[in-house]
Amino acid sequence: MSTPDTDDAVRRDQTVSERRLHPVTPLRRAWAPVAVLLGWAAHDPDQAQRQLARLTTTTLLIALAVLIPAAALYGFLTWWFTHFAVTETELRIRTGLIFRRTAHIRLERIQAVDVTQPLLARVAGVAKLRLDVVGTGKKDELAFLGQSEARALRAELLARAAGFAPETAHEVGEAPARQLLRVPPGVLALSLLLTGAAWGSLAAALVVPPVLWFATHNLWTVLATALPLLGAAGATSVGRFVADYDWTVAESPDGLRVDRGLLDRVHETVPPGRVQSVRIVEPLLWRRRGWVRVELDVAGSSNSALLPVAPREVAESLVERVLPGVTVPRGPELSGSPRRAGRCLPLWWRGYGFTVTDAVFAARRGLLGRSLALVPHAKVQSVRLTQGPWERVWGLADVRVDTGAGHTVTARLRDAEEAARLLREQAERSRTGRRDARPDRWMA
Repeated sequence: MSTPDTDDAVRRDQTVSERRLHPVTPLRRAWAPVAVLLGWAAHDPDQAQRQLARLTTTTLLIALAVLIPAAALYGFLTWWFTHFAVTETELRIRTGLIFRRTAHIRLERIQAVDVTQPLLARVAGVAKLRLDVVGTGKKDELAFLGQSEARALRAELLARAAGFAPETAHEVGEAPARQLLRVPPGVLALSLLLTGAAWGSLAAALVVPPVLWFATHNLWTVLATALPLLGAAGATSVGRFVADYDWTVAESPDGLRVDRGLLDRVHETVPPGRVQSVRIVEPLLWRRRGWVRVELDVAGSSNSALLPVAPREVAESLVERVLPGVTVPRGPELSGSPRRAGRCLPLWWRGYGFTVTDAVFAARRGLLGRSLALVPHAKVQSVRLTQGPWERVWGLADVRVDTGAGHTVTARLRDAEEAARLLREQAERSRTGRRDARPDRWMA
């Protein structure tokens, strides 16, 4: 049954003026037909080469004369038929040249709004707006908008998601930010060199191809193996340096803002109150320098890193801003597994530790590279006790807590009686934690 207020809101939503993307957008979308041809050529290079050899110069020029205008027309039409509008209740995006699609994004379900600028977009003065929405695995995006328009729209969406009235959301503007820290490029480069994954990928790229050459004497086999290995080595070192360059974390009323990137600039926001769990990762070669990496899980968001490298004290202070009221437990505060756990997992059982505080469920894993996971009690969706047959023999069990981001944190190899007691107590802590938790609203 509708009410007069509901009917008025629907009529206002229908009369909201729609806007188009930046005029440079057709240039980006015009590449789609060309990309199809390139994909076909890459999929079957022999057939593509034979077909290309059959073409005369005149035929090739005619094909280009048809393909280029067709691609330009496709880019223009897809831009022309793409509109977006912000109504009182949702962000509406209409796309599709032949098959029409309308996305209705409820404003109160927006998790995060990120601004990204690939290299060419920075040159053109445009930006891409990416939205994390609760309950969706894929980000919706508006590509491209002018830089100022993208930031203004982002500020408006965050204000509306925070509960500001439509008539005042335009006046709120972008929330001020205060820089908390910046990762120096030298520290970032050294941390990547001290990461075992980078050296492992590089060693594989240098060792495997010569072995294949002596075994097969087939150049194509060597190239087909060496190129992916070199790409993996580059992605774990140079690629990460380029992506994480000039990593800056700032604090604002709408959350912690992360700016990063050497070529492609990314502006992300960690929404307050919606972080499901935090991990403090300590690779083996970082220990002497006291460095750690901070990762996090946000429900419905792909943001997974808060800090690529920093001293432990700095990282812990940042975690305490993400999880207000939480103090990161140190090693002596974590209780290890019983010695008989070595019968289930020799040597590696020493890497497991666990504690529970008034605010979080904390579990450590790893003997060489360590990882400490923190889950606020209010974010625990379910808690389980699991016990394999060999664990039953030695009176051990695992306690697993599941978060809203689809991840599980496990207290491994605990005493069975302790695990059963922990199961009951954690269920009660989670219930009272959700009851007492602050509302998950932007800038609330």
